[in-house]
Amino acid sequence: MKKKKIHDSATVNSKLIRKPIERCFLVFLAPTLAAFTIGFVYPFLKGFYLSFCKFQTTSNATFVGIQNYINAMNDPSFTHAFWYTALYAIVSLLLINVIAFVIAYFLTQGIKGANIFRTVFFMPNLIGGIVLGYIWSMIFNGILSRYGTSILMETKYGFWGLIILMCWQQIGYMMIIYIAGLQAIPQDMMEAAKIDGANRIQTLFHITIPNVMPSITICMFLSLTNAFKLFDQNLALTGGQPYNFLPGGEVVRTTEMLALNIYNTFYGQNTSARGTAQAKAVIFFILVAAISIAQLSATRKKEVQQ
Repeated sequence: MKKKKIHDSATVNSKLIRKPIERCFLVFLAPTLAAFTIGFVYPFLKGFYLSFCKFQTTSNATFVGIQNYINAMNDPSFTHAFWYTALYAIVSLLLINVIAFVIAYFLTQGIKGANIFRTVFFMPNLIGGIVLGYIWSMIFNGILSRYGTSILMETKYGFWGLIILMCWQQIGYMMIIYIAGLQAIPQDMMEAAKIDGANRIQTLFHITIPNVMPSITICMFLSLTNAFKLFDQNLALTGGQPYNFLPGGEVVRTTEMLALNIYNTFYGQNTSARGTAQAKAVIFFILVAAISIAQLSATRKKEVQQ
């Protein structure tokens, strides 16, 4: 009887607390909604409108239709930046996730000092991208100077320099996500596989990886979006150099990625190209959104329901 009274009292109190909150939910929602509208929705809509305008300042914009999009698609530097970014995204996606998974797998096998190794591998993720770019540029140039070259002199050095830098920075972060996924695998599955005589390779491919697919989905999404949005490391490490001068007079920065290309177009010497830069930004947003959604859809279908 006493327990029933306590239960009834808790129910009454929860209702008394919940009803005023439900009536005034707009008061609690308004600050977050206002911040989201001011910080994201309005700038996005304004930027989308400006992509159809010619302007030097946002308060003095002239509508020109789809001309900015035509200019963007005909810009050889933008086309090169897209394919360069796509190649970088594929290579970095594979390397970062494979290495991070291998490290996470070994660190969950009960080896001594696993926590120390986790901390050491994760620490590079705490360093800012600009700082990392300058540090690694000094490292690469110190090595390449012995061979009479520099990271700014050949495209292949800039490409692999970015790959090494981003692997060093992101592997530790992805490793933590993979460790969480590996530790969440039901132990009865692992024991059943051992009893059935499955070896480590069979267990890895038939038990471990299918059960870690949610972590793989998250890590692949982060790796892919980070690769396409890469800016500060690209700016600090190579700045887009070296340059390639085309017959028509256009200049293509051979290690320039999409985000840096948009930045250089907007803040370049030709201030009349800011509308084109804004059109590039819209195209960039659509590309990243479409690729991310496709990747999430593909990997989620392979997830195992536990």
